[in-house]
Amino acid sequence: MGIVMRPVVGISACSETIAGVACHCVGDKYARAVAVAAECIPVLIPALGENLDIRCLLERLDGLLATGSDTGVEPDLYGGDRSRQAPNDLDPDRDATTLPLLRLAVETGVPLLAICRGHQELNVALGGTLHQFIHEQPGRRDHREDASVPKDERYEPVHTVHLAPDGLLADLFGCGHLEVNSLHWQAVDRLSPRLTVEAWADDGVIEATRVTDAPAFAVSAQWHPEWQADQNPYSLALFRAFGAACRRRAATRAASVGA
Repeated sequence: MGIVMRPVVGISACSETIAGVACHCVGDKYARAVAVAAECIPVLIPALGENLDIRCLLERLDGLLATGSDTGVEPDLYGGDRSRQAPNDLDPDRDATTLPLLRLAVETGVPLLAICRGHQELNVALGGTLHQFIHEQPGRRDHREDASVPKDERYEPVHTVHLAPDGLLADLFGCGHLEVNSLHWQAVDRLSPRLTVEAWADDGVIEATRVTDAPAFAVSAQWHPEWQADQNPYSLALFRAFGAACRRRAATRAASVGA
């Protein structure tokens, strides 16, 4: 029996301009969580849109991580109001890359974990819609980060999420609720018919989902479990489960090559 190498996980990048130079960027916390908590090899997926052969790429990956971002999903993709969105709040190159990647990953059984913007992207990719500005919705709390405190303090837990009693996360975490951070200004509105709610906040915001008919691990979280993932038992459990799914795919791919 051959040795199965560590699984390779693609991480969605944002398109950014830094010092006048166009760049593809992934935060350290995502790459570190994949490497340390999931025990996989992280690789960056550039936001190249139609210039990226996503089917060829996914055939070479054992998992997909859709990251968070300061930008939001293009409003035209879910019936939002584009006139209210500043250009710097959008990343069309990322939309053109990550949404098709998520759809194809689900179809082809590539394990996926979607976080924050990724959580919202997954819902839009599968036919759902978003609240463009969740803090403007009656009865909803302000889920945005507190910009007045240092960056690391913004990732401290600030509210409770309740886990679906018979859900994957409740089973994985062994509890009915947990405290999470909150750094987002958009949220799931109409849920995709292909998603099942795994967790919600006290104000009704959907905080986690799974793809009901996915052939492999396919989970999303609105909060940021990647932040110091190896130091939080719930975050570690989530990334370990994702990593285990990626290892199963890696073993299957290795067996098919050796057959």
